[in-house]
Amino acid sequence: MQISVLLFAGLAERAGTRSISLALPEGATVQDLLQAVSSQYPALSSLLGSCFISLNQEYATPDKTIQAGDEIAILPPVSGGQEPRFAITTEPLQVEKLMKLVMNPHAGAVLSFVGTVREFTHGQRTVSLSYEAYEPMAVEKMKQIAREIEERWPGAQVAMHHRIGDMAIEEIAVVAVVATPHRKAAFEAGEYAIERLKQIVPIWKKEIWEDGSEWKGHQQGPWNPIALPDDGERS
Repeated sequence: MQISVLLFAGLAERAGTRSISLALPEGATVQDLLQAVSSQYPALSSLLGSCFISLNQEYATPDKTIQAGDEIAILPPVSGGQEPRFAITTEPLQVEKLMKLVMNPHAGAVLSFVGTVREFTHGQRTVSLSYEAYEPMAVEKMKQIAREIEERWPGAQVAMHHRIGDMAIEEIAVVAVVATPHRKAAFEAGEYAIERLKQIVPIWKKEIWEDGSEWKGHQQGPWNPIALPDDGERS
């Protein structure tokens, strides 16, 4: 059956239209609809996890069956309370909040990477760290990483937050979370997310030791943020 789906706010803006068309089999559910939208309109994929579907102007659960002729709409969150998926912040990071941003009916695996402040690096004792970022560019580069992941691992959804300012030992400095249909993709996409974050997101840390300090950025060889990502064996 051929259906038409209404879009609003950020969804319509990203799609460049307020209505999209899909072909779904008879007996398709709301969950099937979301999967089809994610596959056929990848630009919308990263937004779907926080959206709801309405059928005939009523909120629908994922197992609700869609009928030909239904009025269908994808509804993004209303203003107020929705955490951004990508952020630079001075506030303490909370892993569970980011997990909720990417969890969705199609995800069979959610992987979280949590980077913390360690005390010893190559035998040298760190007292504390201070992070600085070119904030607007850092957020845009996080979004770029998410788009790269969505292209490589269809159905993946991503959230990243990085803290700036002064941090003590064991505090969380960065959280990157990915949700994917299957666990293998979650591990691969999660590793890709943090490696690319280190490569292209403009964030620097100042290591403060007992006898001095030093600003550091990318530490994986010569810094080249315009280099293409490593394809490796990912699929």
